[in-house]
Amino acid sequence: MAESQPTRTLSEFLAGLRYEDVPAPVVEFTKELFVDWLGSALAGKGARPVVALREFGRTMGPSTGPSEVLVDRTTTSPLFAALVNAAASHVVEQDDVHNGSVFHPATVIFPAVLAVAQAEGKSGRDVLLASIAGYEAGIRIGEFLGRSHYRVFHTTGTVGTLAAAAAVGKLLAFDADGMQRALGSAGTQAAGLWEFLRDAADSKQLHTAKAAADGLLSAYLAREGVTGARRILEGPQGMAAGMSSDADPAKITDRLGTRWAVTETSYKWHSSCRHTHPAADALQALMRREKLDHAQVAGVTARVHQGAIDVLGPVVNPSTVHQAKFSMGTVLGCIAVYGQAGLTEFEEHALTDPRVAAFCKRVRMEFDDEVNGAYPQRWIGKVEVLTVDGRTLAARVDVPKGDPGNSLTRKEIEAKAIRLAAFRGAATDAEVRAALIRIWGLDGEARVGSFFPPRAG
Repeated sequence: MAESQPTRTLSEFLAGLRYEDVPAPVVEFTKELFVDWLGSALAGKGARPVVALREFGRTMGPSTGPSEVLVDRTTTSPLFAALVNAAASHVVEQDDVHNGSVFHPATVIFPAVLAVAQAEGKSGRDVLLASIAGYEAGIRIGEFLGRSHYRVFHTTGTVGTLAAAAAVGKLLAFDADGMQRALGSAGTQAAGLWEFLRDAADSKQLHTAKAAADGLLSAYLAREGVTGARRILEGPQGMAAGMSSDADPAKITDRLGTRWAVTETSYKWHSSCRHTHPAADALQALMRREKLDHAQVAGVTARVHQGAIDVLGPVVNPSTVHQAKFSMGTVLGCIAVYGQAGLTEFEEHALTDPRVAAFCKRVRMEFDDEVNGAYPQRWIGKVEVLTVDGRTLAARVDVPKGDPGNSLTRKEIEAKAIRLAAFRGAATDAEVRAALIRIWGLDGEARVGSFFPPRAG
């Protein structure tokens, strides 16, 4: 039954999930993911696609409303708040990722949940439970669609639409039929293609904006009785049929209620595409271990999985800061020259420092059977370095920084959020710390309102 009708089985699980069913550590982990997302959303202030989507919201939406737009402290309808906040949180490449599904859950789930919670007067417990439902649905659907899906489709754009719909559906207390309607409408709108990377286009933020907004739309339509495909995932003309060649229905229902996929989510440490992180960690460790300077390196081979080649390979000569974050050579150049690949390194040096550019040309990616075989469940980092004096050095990292098993501490998560908020002046240190206090106590908040005071002008 579970394997033949996974859409229905998932809908029943999501509808029946209660706050009391969720182990306390899962709830606490979800709060940490919320804090991490908030920092990323604030860091997107001023980015071109975010500004454009905010202007679109001002043109098409109400001038005020119940839901908060984080980057400019205005309010609008839930739809447009979710749209803008989702775009903003996917700009600086610091939002979370789930390895097995290759999916960034926070950037599509929290914007939709927060916007609707503020509009509908929901509690902190409601927000946490809905977010967990969104993570569980999105991660499982991403795993179901498999590696073939990710080769062409940006999973966060496609699967993210269903994750947002599931989260909002839970927030609106849907029964199984309502949840199934919402998933059906979300799945038929799911979209997002990787081709944008070749042109340094702004589509990545559009993907997350639309996923959050269209998921929200799907749930609200379902509340009004609008029907959607009942077998949107596994049907003969459903998502798997059109978007995957290796779909595995068992992934959707794997240990529902006992395996909490949300806790498998990784935090991003470097400010770049996650596919660069394992090699960046390995090179960073090697250069520290050997006390190497970037000028002592004649060449670097990053041994990678096929997914990294598919996503990073098209970026040959990065022309924008965002595109530089998808260049293995540029990321490793920042690691070699500056010791890290953070916001400042990309914003101020990645495209202008000739040392980074020179190092970039000395980097190549090479397919590795072991790394590829472990992916996507494990993201192994392996690098080989040839020095100018003829030595060959190697390093590997089995658990990159931020992964479960090498996760961030709560103190590191807080520091990261404060740092991201300050990046473009979206919030002060004091404002973020006040928001953190509220998030850590979210399960005791009777009604979730705005997190930041409005600013004049």
